[in-house]
Amino acid sequence: MRALLPFSLALLFGCSSTETDTSTEGAAAGIALTETGAHAVTRSKVPFLWREQAYDASLHDSISIITIDQKLAEELTDAERAALGYVTTFIGSECDWDGKANPEFSNLKCKTLSALKLGYQCSIEHLGFLQHWFRNDQEVLIQLASCPRIPFTASSQQTFDEIYLTTQGDTINVWFSASGVNLPMNATWEWTEENIFLAQDDAISLVRTNKSEVIRSELKFDEGL
Repeated sequence: MRALLPFSLALLFGCSSTETDTSTEGAAAGIALTETGAHAVTRSKVPFLWREQAYDASLHDSISIITIDQKLAEELTDAERAALGYVTTFIGSECDWDGKANPEFSNLKCKTLSALKLGYQCSIEHLGFLQHWFRNDQEVLIQLASCPRIPFTASSQQTFDEIYLTTQGDTINVWFSASGVNLPMNATWEWTEENIFLAQDDAISLVRTNKSEVIRSELKFDEGL
């Protein structure tokens, strides 16, 4: 069963995720840089992460993979990196051990954190950066203290389908859609969420979260699998 787990998860997320036409060129076209606000950037709901179909030779099938706009990632302000880093701390992005898991489980590499240049999941580099930027937000600091380490092969996990970033002056909005699976319970779920941050004086705070209703369903595989 464990050998089949990555294959099953790849098929599940490949079938359930939302397909988009987003491209790096399209993402770049949606970015308007200005000199307003403390962080000198305005972005109008640009895609940071989306899913695409890619052929996997080992599975002899196409699977849904996470794609990140690397050009946008390079242009982010530190406040935007902190907002995205917070959101992506608690939901998976094809996280896998860099080699074999070490005894401390401190070498979990996630696509989003790598793009944000925040190192391994729950590392000093990752948490130290977020703790500095959220130093005035006690609720976020408490959440970061329970940083999860969940590889993509886990039987119960959550992952992103899309992430959009909007920045207007000192207000940063991170909207995403995500889905989850629990194989032992034969359960799946999906939802969307909006997190609104305020950046002031080289610090950032989470001011509001708007989460949709979580849609739950029973996990079903095709009979031929």
